[in-house]
Amino acid sequence: MPQLKVSVDHALDPDEVVKRLRTFLEMVKQAYGHQVTHLEESWGERSGTFSFKALGFKTAGTLEVDQAEVRVVGQIPLAALMFRGKIEETLREQLTRALADEIA
Repeated sequence: MPQLKVSVDHALDPDEVVKRLRTFLEMVKQAYGHQVTHLEESWGERSGTFSFKALGFKTAGTLEVDQAEVRVVGQIPLAALMFRGKIEETLREQLTRALADEIA
């Protein structure tokens, strides 16, 4: 499967970043529940894993939080390869909003 990589800089406490990422995933569930199914997440102190199905295709990946950056690495179905750039761009924009300095 092709790989998806997105990184977003932040200026927040890493614990606050994890909190916001969890909230972000909950919003994804609510907003896209009709398109995204089987969304699962698991969290450690500053990292997590996720998996979901969208349009019948399964995707999985990891989130890592450090002092200044969040990294998302995941697998996308071969059928979505031609949309990888748009997927990465949209994910980067959404994460940037979720991690904006002001309270989300």
